[in-house]
Amino acid sequence: MQQSIFHIALVVRDYDEAIEFYTKKLHFTLVEDTYQPEQDKRWVVVAPPNSVGTSLLLARASKPEQGAFVGNQTGGRVFLFLQTDDFWRDYNDMKAKGIHFVREPREESYGTVVVFEDLYGNLWDLVQLKAKG
Repeated sequence: MQQSIFHIALVVRDYDEAIEFYTKKLHFTLVEDTYQPEQDKRWVVVAPPNSVGTSLLLARASKPEQGAFVGNQTGGRVFLFLQTDDFWRDYNDMKAKGIHFVREPREESYGTVVVFEDLYGNLWDLVQLKAKG
């Protein structure tokens, strides 16, 4: 048996503002943006540059109870982990683009890490893993 996680749904307030954030500030690729008239919604998928793994499905909150979870999908815990091949390049770029960092970067046994917020306040880790050897 072989399985993998294909998409992770991220509840957003607005498709276009979310696309703008992820493509302009985090350099994600807009993989798909298809209108679904039968449901009056869009199927919007973004992914990190050159990624071959899991992507984000940007799912606009369509009910008040969904809207309550925008920016707080995990109750304040780090939700998503963005792995990079160059921590300081990405950290400095994100900082220059106004990304809010929750704490300062730190070295851990597994690599370099910093916690940041997306446009809604969801917490992410930016991580560069140490080379195994």
